[in-house]
Amino acid sequence: MTDVDTALALHTGDVAVLATPRLVALCEEASCQALVGRLGEGRTSVATRVQFDHLAPAAVGATVTAEATLERVEGRRLVFTVSATLRSDACAGLVGAGRLTRVLVDEAAFLAKAGAVPR
Repeated sequence: MTDVDTALALHTGDVAVLATPRLVALCEEASCQALVGRLGEGRTSVATRVQFDHLAPAAVGATVTAEATLERVEGRRLVFTVSATLRSDACAGLVGAGRLTRVLVDEAAFLAKAGAVPR
């Protein structure tokens, strides 16, 4: 974690520790990685719901890793359990945990609906 990941840098707080939005983004990234190679051509997933508890602070320089486990599939809806753990010589422990819901979409149709240009 670096200075750009802090609450201070992201304007979500007054302290230079890991910002909650950055922690949630790390968990979203883990959920995306869990789907690599599992979606069909032209398909992607988008986050639709986040239920997350930020449980402990992490200082600049700390290593925080996120994990995502696909718990269930409900049609196009994918529900993940996510967690983020601090790993350092000084201490280790759970930094945050929760659930993340993603929905499978057709990428081109989704981008068209948003008025965005395909990559």
